[in-house]
Amino acid sequence: QKKKKKRQPVMPAYHSSFNAVEARIVCGMSILPLKTNYKGPASKGEAGKQDIIDEALAFFKANVLFRNFEVKGPADRVLVYLTLYISACLLKIGTGSKGNAEQALYQLAIENFAIPGDRNFALAGFVQNPANRADSDLVRQYLTQLRQETGKRLIDLVYKESEGSPSKWWTCFSKRKFLNKAL
Repeated sequence: QKKKKKRQPVMPAYHSSFNAVEARIVCGMSILPLKTNYKGPASKGEAGKQDIIDEALAFFKANVLFRNFEVKGPADRVLVYLTLYISACLLKIGTGSKGNAEQALYQLAIENFAIPGDRNFALAGFVQNPANRADSDLVRQYLTQLRQETGKRLIDLVYKESEGSPSKWWTCFSKRKFLNKAL
């Protein structure tokens, strides 16, 4: 008699609750409302409600451990991008002070970065290329807006305990590669 191998259960990654939300879709990504003061194409989100950035920060520590991620909707693509961006931010923060980290993350947010359609874009298999120049500009503005607000909120979380050094409970995830990719 052959013994059947017992299959290991697969832990599911956290998916976005915004997949069902009606939103404009560009390059397969939802343009979702954000609680932000940064200028961009995303509309103003409600102050008391969670937005996609809150969700990405809340799910980051769990999702960063996965090598696979099944995209279940357009908001999941934004969640995947933000997870990769948070990883890049944690690498940039290193062990410096809050002031140095704020400057570093602001520079990271506004630097010239790859967008869908560029050959060096990390999520080329997850998103579609822009249909035209207007879509290309819109996705660049949206990703810049996401990057700026994510960096600001991440600083608040990482330096919650002390302004002199980052929390080791956040920086310990800086070496993890989500989906074996980096932005």
